[in-house]
Amino acid sequence: MNISNYQAIAMIIYFVVMIMLGLFAYNRTNDLDDYMLGGRTLNPFVAALSAGASDMSGWLLMGLPGAIYLNGFIDAWMAVGLTVGTWLNWKFVAPRLRAYTEVSSNSITVPSFLHSRLRDKSNIIRVVSGVIIMVFFTFYVSSGMVAGGTFFEASFGMNYHVGMIIVSAIVVLYTLIGGFLAVSWTDVVQGLMMVTALVAIPVVALWHLGGFSEMFSAVQQLDPTMLRFTGDGSRAAVITIIGGIAWGLGYFGQPHIIVRFMALRSAREAKSARRVGITWLLLAFLGATFTALCGAAIYQHDTGKLPNAEGIFITMGQLLFHPLIAGFMLAAILAAIMSTISAQLLVTSSAIVEDLYKAFTKRKLSSNDGVLLGRIAVAGVSILAALLAWPRSDTILGLVAFAWAGFGSSFGPTVLLSLYWRRFTAKGAIAGMVTGAIIVGVWGNISGGIFDVYEIVPGFLGNLLVAWAVSKATYKPNEQIDKEFDEHLEALDAS
Repeated sequence: MNISNYQAIAMIIYFVVMIMLGLFAYNRTNDLDDYMLGGRTLNPFVAALSAGASDMSGWLLMGLPGAIYLNGFIDAWMAVGLTVGTWLNWKFVAPRLRAYTEVSSNSITVPSFLHSRLRDKSNIIRVVSGVIIMVFFTFYVSSGMVAGGTFFEASFGMNYHVGMIIVSAIVVLYTLIGGFLAVSWTDVVQGLMMVTALVAIPVVALWHLGGFSEMFSAVQQLDPTMLRFTGDGSRAAVITIIGGIAWGLGYFGQPHIIVRFMALRSAREAKSARRVGITWLLLAFLGATFTALCGAAIYQHDTGKLPNAEGIFITMGQLLFHPLIAGFMLAAILAAIMSTISAQLLVTSSAIVEDLYKAFTKRKLSSNDGVLLGRIAVAGVSILAALLAWPRSDTILGLVAFAWAGFGSSFGPTVLLSLYWRRFTAKGAIAGMVTGAIIVGVWGNISGGIFDVYEIVPGFLGNLLVAWAVSKATYKPNEQIDKEFDEHLEALDAS
């Protein structure tokens, strides 16, 4: 049996498992709350792995190892920033958001929570938030489809469009029929596949090289600056470090991540989920880092040449493992891509149904109508995303580079202030969200001097400052808001 056949077997097994999980979740989905939030029944293990898998995408297995492979430890600061941001998010946002969203009209989306929490009678928060989510995540989903098509093209020599259709069809199928539970359960399988592959490759590679000392020695001979966390110490290196750490700010405003907090069984379980999530993330980041270093050492040691940087994970898997095992490692990359697409599809669908639809119509949805409309939204967004991905536009992929900053700057300070400051106002939230989005859009398209700093830094701070100032100027006492704020604190203490 040739290598391609082994890899095809691994892919088929993976696809079958994903579809079966979707069908199983279908029988557990009875209303819109189930479809969009799983009925708030996620245990800590599932919530943590689902948040991690839906967050990381193919960047974890290809982008991060490739960056460290090319530039050394200085690009590991991004992993440091993301790890700190993840811990802070689970520690300070997860329990409060879980408690507050249930107290505040049992909100099942981030925009609906902000609408209810701030008593926005104009519906502007809901509309603005829903539009931001719908637009950015449509492009995000499209970029994932591009990545899927490119993956099949690079790994199997398959036509780009055929590969894109295969990935899109599978992920849309289990998201469409199984909703939030299907996405969460498949995320668990995908998350375990990702971290297992990332740990296995450096472990076997270190055995191949003869241990840590041999590996570090080979890397040192290849490029002494690779092992320096400060790079060459230049101004550009400092900006790279600041930008890498600043990635952690984005976590507070990523709708597809923080919705997992809302789906926990109770606020108390955020602590257990935090431990699981951080353990998974540390193993994944360490694995990605040592995959890059071992790759540099092996190819300097064995062949004297370096392969394509972003393909180092794939190349190492094919070099060190049996073709069937290497096939499952390829599937791990696909798992990373698909887990993110499915999470973003569902959040976009929820924004359309729960926020935009309800903001513009007074018609009350029945349980069946809500689920049906949610599935129609998933299908509609998928078709639009596929049309955008079809020409393989670099513009779509370029947008993803600052989409994290866009969401982090638009929603991050807004979520934090809504959870921790009772005098936060709807006008302050709207002004801050718009400010953050505009700063990121402008800053991200200018280069040179101070504009080389990652746009999430000025965007986040701009939102925070404007939201605070406008809220101070527009605050009026509201007994309902104060009562609800106290109720969420009591619910948090009781849990």
